[in-house]
Amino acid sequence: MTWSMRSQALFGTLVMLPLCAIGVQEARGSGFQIREASSSALGNAFASATSGVEDVTFMYFNPASLVYHEKNQAAGSTSFISPRAELTGSSGSTIAGVPITPTSAFNGSTSVGENAIVPALYSMLSVTEDLKVGLAVTAPFGLETSLPGGWTGRYHASDSRLTTINANPTVAYRITDWISAGVGFQAVYADARLTNSIDIGTIGAASGIPGSIPTMQDGFAEVEGDDWGFGYNLGVMIEPHDRVRVGLAYRSEVKLELEGDGNFDLRGSGTTGAALQSAGLFLDTGIDADLDLPAQASIGVNVDVTDNVQVMGEVAWTQWSSFENLIINFDNPAQPASLTEQDWDDSWFFALGANWQPAEHWNLRFGVAHDQTPVPNRTRTPRIPDEDRYWISLGFNYAPTDWMSLDFGYAHIFVDDSKVNLSATDPGNTFRDNLDASFTTAIDIVGVQGVIRF
Repeated sequence: MTWSMRSQALFGTLVMLPLCAIGVQEARGSGFQIREASSSALGNAFASATSGVEDVTFMYFNPASLVYHEKNQAAGSTSFISPRAELTGSSGSTIAGVPITPTSAFNGSTSVGENAIVPALYSMLSVTEDLKVGLAVTAPFGLETSLPGGWTGRYHASDSRLTTINANPTVAYRITDWISAGVGFQAVYADARLTNSIDIGTIGAASGIPGSIPTMQDGFAEVEGDDWGFGYNLGVMIEPHDRVRVGLAYRSEVKLELEGDGNFDLRGSGTTGAALQSAGLFLDTGIDADLDLPAQASIGVNVDVTDNVQVMGEVAWTQWSSFENLIINFDNPAQPASLTEQDWDDSWFFALGANWQPAEHWNLRFGVAHDQTPVPNRTRTPRIPDEDRYWISLGFNYAPTDWMSLDFGYAHIFVDDSKVNLSATDPGNTFRDNLDASFTTAIDIVGVQGVIRF
């Protein structure tokens, strides 16, 4: 067998860029979910999400909440997310045991997280007293991270970005005095960009190419892709007592097939890279990859303890088990499809909160939450070094007139330290090499929101 034939066989296990879309070190929800669709809900750590009716932003969590509002309304919410994510240590080696050291591109920085602004827009039209229609435009998944250039784990991940936009028209109807229902349609646009280095030296040595030097002849890969996907959401609001409100909601899975370009830069890999490209490998080509945004279900309860005090609780489930294997298909027939094992678990979110109205125009909020990670220890990657997180939130609402209100929310998220332990013998990691890495993270979120009624 010639070296070119051997190299093509070896690439059957190579995954260049796992299209997982996010470096979730600073993500606000488990996996790569974004919860920040409402600054008022943020103040309660989203304990009030499914059963809340404070303003029209709650239509994102439960479309049935619209029936609790009068007049026509419009709202805008913006959340600023500031992560303090650090790479606290890393070491690695090739499948042949050659140590991996940082390159000259590594500037010593250990910062991972990127600040982000997440906007959301809402509108509602009162057709009748019992029939409402609305539109929510949100960003339910995504964020951005950048790992240090030339770091030890550069063959696993460098830059990662996912942007999503969800246009969600809804309709809600009051069926009886104590039960309401809502339904919505989701049109989701997703755009992703992922990069990492390529260990051309190890690939060349395994293929028998003369002059190959493991970890010293790096190439670079970039994948970009986008697509539209569609789904639906449902909600019910029940009032078994005049002081108790129960909300139930479901948001469907949205399937996308991202299509775009795979670009390779092998200029730094010398004759080894040239030999691989002459065999038809690592040539710029089109790509496609499936990305399934998970289904979600939730239940919430609000109880008016007194006229001025309200308590609430929330339980939410996300079907992350649909996130199993990530496969990238290359239009170039010489480049075999790539596989990354994820094997995520379904996750749970639990929250408790309280509101207090100390004066006529003011409402104060507080909340705590536990957000369970879906990522198993054995498949955690530096692109998604996710771990359990714990929320503490506060906020307030100020309504100086009956046609306008303002909201502020703040949350601090404590994230368990995470560890990445990947082996070159794991599926798809043959030429990503062995990697041990550790991360530490804390997140601050500030949300501001305005609502007008007309």
